[in-house]
Amino acid sequence: MAYVTTTPVARKGFADRLAFVKDVVLAAINQRRVYTRTVAELNSLTDRELSDLGISRLGITEIAREAAYGK
Repeated sequence: MAYVTTTPVARKGFADRLAFVKDVVLAAINQRRVYTRTVAELNSLTDRELSDLGISRLGITEIAREAAYGK
């Protein structure tokens, strides 16, 4: 008994590739916006407010990076 296996070839046109690149760029822009917004909001807090949250000024960028990009 013979079996035939076919594997579909994924052919993506230029428009599909362009849409993919657009999606990647928009995702990166959105992540950067989250990062900058988080840094700005945390920097606007006083040292007392940051202390109440358990955050030091040195940790703001790390917290923003985790918020935007994950661990």
